Amino acid sequence: MAALAATVATALSARSGFTWEELNVIDQRWPQAQKTTTGLRYVVQQEGHGERPKPGDSVSVLYRGFFFDGRSFDESLDRTRPFTFRLGRGQIIEGWEEGISLMRVGEKRVLIVPYDLAYGSRGQPPRIPRQTSLVFEVEVLAIEPNPVPPPAVSAR
Repeated sequence: MAALAATVATALSARSGFTWEELNVIDQRWPQAQKTTTGLRYVVQQEGHGERPKPGDSVSVLYRGFFFDGRSFDESLDRTRPFTFRLGRGQIIEGWEEGISLMRVGEKRVLIVPYDLAYGSRGQPPRIPRQTSLVFEVEVLAIEPNPVPPPAVSAR
């Protein structure tokens, strides 16, 4: 019976993208975390306002990235030099694409990203080991809509 329980537990954690140890940390540290259908988890720390970003919009954020053990691996916390990217253009990890698309200006969230929505089975050596789930504290500072291209001029 114990072997069956272990097999089921392994299968469930594999489907979530998190190890059992990571799921235990999530339950202890972020019990209020909400889960999306992809397995991304998040905690809203401060509500934002306005519209959510759409694909192609330019988004500026402050963030801190860390491992489940609390060690920081990356950050951009200077308000005069935020990290800016275009949503939906593959410039950021999938977990950010999904998580930030749910945010508004002024919003702060903790994004708990399973490894398959982060850097996958390869990681990003030497900084991010293989199959590593990550945690980010993110604040959206600005959303600039994608400019509408001018209408095409037809040749006559």
